[in-house]
Amino acid sequence: MSRIILTGDRPTGRLHIGHYVGSLRRRVQLQNEGKFDEIHIMIADAQALTDNWDNPEKVRQNIINVALDYLSCGIDPTKTNILIQSMIPELTELTFYYANLVTVARLERNPTVKTELGMRGFGESIPVGFFTYPISQAADITAFLADTVPAGEDQEPMIEQTREIVRKFNAIYGETLVEPKILLPENAASQRLPGTDGKEKMSKSLGNCIYLSDEPDEIKKKVMSMYTDPGHLHVEDPGKVEGNTVFTYLDAFATKEHFEEFLPDYQNLDELKDHYRRGGLGDVKIKKFLNNVLQTTLEPIRTKRHEYEKDISYVYDVLKKGTEEAEQKAAKTLDAVRSSMKINYFDDKELMLEQQKEFDEAAKEREEKAKRRR
Repeated sequence: MSRIILTGDRPTGRLHIGHYVGSLRRRVQLQNEGKFDEIHIMIADAQALTDNWDNPEKVRQNIINVALDYLSCGIDPTKTNILIQSMIPELTELTFYYANLVTVARLERNPTVKTELGMRGFGESIPVGFFTYPISQAADITAFLADTVPAGEDQEPMIEQTREIVRKFNAIYGETLVEPKILLPENAASQRLPGTDGKEKMSKSLGNCIYLSDEPDEIKKKVMSMYTDPGHLHVEDPGKVEGNTVFTYLDAFATKEHFEEFLPDYQNLDELKDHYRRGGLGDVKIKKFLNNVLQTTLEPIRTKRHEYEKDISYVYDVLKKGTEEAEQKAAKTLDAVRSSMKINYFDDKELMLEQQKEFDEAAKEREEKAKRRR
């Protein structure tokens, strides 16, 4: 069986370092390892419209920003399809069919949906499209027969909902769809990078992000104002590493080479943490180290982005070709789904022959009854 990846992002803004350590870095690694037969990365604009219905221009403008971030991080369009969700109508039809397999109660129990609804404060005015987006996501994944979905641990309930839909569909209509599994980041700190203010989630709406395209002075300003340990008031005070955003970021980004170049007094992050816990290590020093780490990591990404920005027509060409190839794949899956559900009326010649035979037999029986009456 083919090994296929489907993953993606909502185009509601530029991508940030949470996206990078949570999925982008791994996507590039998986792409270059060559172990998968197909890799599809979706710009999920239709999903973004479920809570931005009143501001479609925001979604429209950010499609190119997300595409630029993909390319600048190393996504290679000769190895990976980058596609736009709304340009593949087959996904909408699959969503419609799958909606019959999911109850309202099951959607209400989805932890990711509950969290997202709480963050957006919809109250009683929940858009149906947003409420049902786990079904849409199932359509996205199954349309490409993806068996692997690289994502953060917060998306596990969504992938489980997809698995439930696949199992139910296959049980009712026959083996048609592939049951996917989630591929979590290898680094635990990368699974959910907190915001620079220490809040649990890095979010564009909360303004606590460091973007992949941020300029050096912006990165430095954000790092130097980051949340650390509120009880670490003086350099000599013992400090807490757990819940300290600077150390969480260092867990996600710092390498042995970074210590050799920028902080040679320490061999690794464990030594730095031990010193901070004992006291005698100031927040400014660790923030300066983190700034150097991030600047080194993001500089080549930003440089590539500036190059791609010079030829936006090329970026749109990449999106068009990737979307066209993805639609061909989705169309094949939709044909298989229709066939399994017995709703491929014009393609089912056997059905027509069976029905013709039934009507012919009924007509013959009527004629024989009429003869007997005469």
